[in-house]
Amino acid sequence: MLIWFLPLFLLFLLIGLPVFFGLLAAPGILLYLNGQERDITLLYRNVYNGMDSFPLMAIPFFMLAGELMNKGGITIRLVQFSQALMGHLRGGLAQVNVLSSILFAGLSGSAVADTSALGSMLVPAMEKEGYTRRYAAAITAASSVIGPIIPPSGIMIIYAYVMGESVAALFLAGIVPGILVGVGLMVMIRLTADRYDLPAAHKVQFDGVELSPMERWVSWALVRLNIGLLLWAFLPLGDTTPLILWGTFAGAVVVAHALMLALRTQVSSEFRTICKRAIVPLQTPVLILGGILGGVFTPTEAAAVAVAYAVFVALFVLRTMSLKDLPDILSRAGLTSAVVLLLVGAAMAFKTVVSLSYAPQILADFILTLSENPLILLFLINLLLFVVGMFLDAGPAIIILGPILGPIFVDLGVDPIHFAIIMSVNLTVGLATPPMGLVLFVAAAVSREKVETIAKAILPFLAIEIAVIFLITYVPAISMTIPRLTGFAN
Repeated sequence: MLIWFLPLFLLFLLIGLPVFFGLLAAPGILLYLNGQERDITLLYRNVYNGMDSFPLMAIPFFMLAGELMNKGGITIRLVQFSQALMGHLRGGLAQVNVLSSILFAGLSGSAVADTSALGSMLVPAMEKEGYTRRYAAAITAASSVIGPIIPPSGIMIIYAYVMGESVAALFLAGIVPGILVGVGLMVMIRLTADRYDLPAAHKVQFDGVELSPMERWVSWALVRLNIGLLLWAFLPLGDTTPLILWGTFAGAVVVAHALMLALRTQVSSEFRTICKRAIVPLQTPVLILGGILGGVFTPTEAAAVAVAYAVFVALFVLRTMSLKDLPDILSRAGLTSAVVLLLVGAAMAFKTVVSLSYAPQILADFILTLSENPLILLFLINLLLFVVGMFLDAGPAIIILGPILGPIFVDLGVDPIHFAIIMSVNLTVGLATPPMGLVLFVAAAVSREKVETIAKAILPFLAIEIAVIFLITYVPAISMTIPRLTGFAN
């Protein structure tokens, strides 16, 4: 009888019951009808146990870091940097929208934060320049799904927590797929420029863009340190003395300084200023990934470091925020984090009933009766995940389906990290898929446009994202190359 928990849960969703209550009510009712009252206590106790996890603490910290960055004026700097790079192309603001999402993904890891922060700024700007409001909202929603793919990513932290995988490996595996989605959207924008009569190319003008002395010197130092570190990392040093290591690093920084002086004459002072304004915010993903990969701190500690860095940057370097702004920022981050953690807790309790019902074994046997060819099964699972993503948020979907589907495909020879990326990207794209995609509703609220019109305008961009999903599925090297090169995957 317990096997009916999933149809009952879907029924609750269809009648409009919030996901959190549906995840608890469906199994609770069936356990009661099945005479398993003692297991009902276990079910609701697991709501707390599901949230009581050190790795999951990374989620509220990353959300707080995103709120701090947004309030601290980081978003406008990333948009201006994107405009300096892409704004001169035809349909420039649409291209800027996608590039800003790629850059913003390294700060927040949230599709909803991306849609809200960038949409409130770019949708009115695009409409003013001649784009239709529905097109501006559609490209904002479509590009926002890049947020949870490129690290840091909340849903990948959840997947690693549920399935016991390495967070660092998942973060690295998401870099190329996220960039691939962004490049695909940019290509689609260019191909549809004539059809949608996108604005012609023109030079972007930046008026009154200045740097404080503190920011100027911090940006100057960060550029040289980052490029020097990159050059130094490729030197074949092997085992050597600390003196030689520090000496070669100092030499790499000097070379980086020489490169910057050579490039200085090739670009305008205005472009240099815009780039310098983006350096400090863009240091965040470098700090997070560099610390995790270097073994300096865990993903949860990296999230806390990101918060500390965001506070320091906003209060002392950029000086775009004051202490009186902190209570509002903390309350917003707390509310958002509470929603996510409650869903995770309920989904972990839901997972208890999944194990009691023997659903994983039943579903595994059913899937293997369809075909034993992993390529065909991956195609079918992609279809299933795509449909699930239309109705269910990515976090709960991963917790419910991950333990069921993951072991099946690992036994068939699919790398667990590869399957994690397939599942994460597929469910993330579902956030922008009609009829229940969450970011569609956020984009509608930001743009004051109907969800139905946005859903129609987003279809060409969804086609690109679906094509990328199948490309990731059947070409494992896209997601596995970086984790393998860095030693985080076999």
